[in-house]
Amino acid sequence: MLLAIDAGNTQTVVGLYDLEDDPAPARRPEAGLLDHWRIATVHERTSDELAVMLSSFITLRGYSLDEVDGVAISSGVPRVTAGLREFSDRYLDTDPVVIEPGVKTGIAILYENPKEVGADRIANAVAAFDLFGGPTIIVDFGTATTCDAVSATGEYLGGAIAPGIEISMDALVGRAAALRAVELKAPRHVLGKSTVESIQSGAVYGFSAQVDGLCTRIEDELGECAIVSTGGLADLITPLSTKIQHSEPWLTLHGLRIVYEKNA
Repeated sequence: MLLAIDAGNTQTVVGLYDLEDDPAPARRPEAGLLDHWRIATVHERTSDELAVMLSSFITLRGYSLDEVDGVAISSGVPRVTAGLREFSDRYLDTDPVVIEPGVKTGIAILYENPKEVGADRIANAVAAFDLFGGPTIIVDFGTATTCDAVSATGEYLGGAIAPGIEISMDALVGRAAALRAVELKAPRHVLGKSTVESIQSGAVYGFSAQVDGLCTRIEDELGECAIVSTGGLADLITPLSTKIQHSEPWLTLHGLRIVYEKNA
């Protein structure tokens, strides 16, 4: 079995795959996915704490940590990456496949400095090209909202990074004394009838319009693209977007699985 781990700045998503029950040709991201978990990213969490937590999750599913054969990691948090490496070495006796310079991904990174591209963005690009070919735009609603593009020949072309929905809301509430935190959901109307609804409208419809605008501008440069969304808040924004055609919640994990197979 494979542990695919996407460690973001705010949350970490873990997927447990059964690779033997998962034929590669024309598979879906959820194929072979036995279970998945979303946890808070804690920079100070040690390898021993990770072992206890992940072992508990796997045991609840009816398996054991001893059955895990490999680990694939994308991480934007160096301390978390180090903890996951130590966990893999100490408790699984295996070297994890970490998306970083020198690892085979199957795509060319056409960035001025390829080392600057986040590992999750590379995993998303690998997965999106596997599923949809190219050109494709990947919209990831995470700590940041990113729009990345893959060419028709499978090259990572670059993208756009904007502040994420939750951190934008935190900044708004923190800097505006008269405003308070609200639940992130679509209001009844675009024209809010209360302060709460007005904030919700600005956040939900505002960010969907932002993404639609970015995708339109990217298509002006590349031509018509397949557009896929992923990330923790994708389910909230995707239905309101006029540009997003597909939603794949396990896109990053799927990319990690592909990279693992290329390197294992």
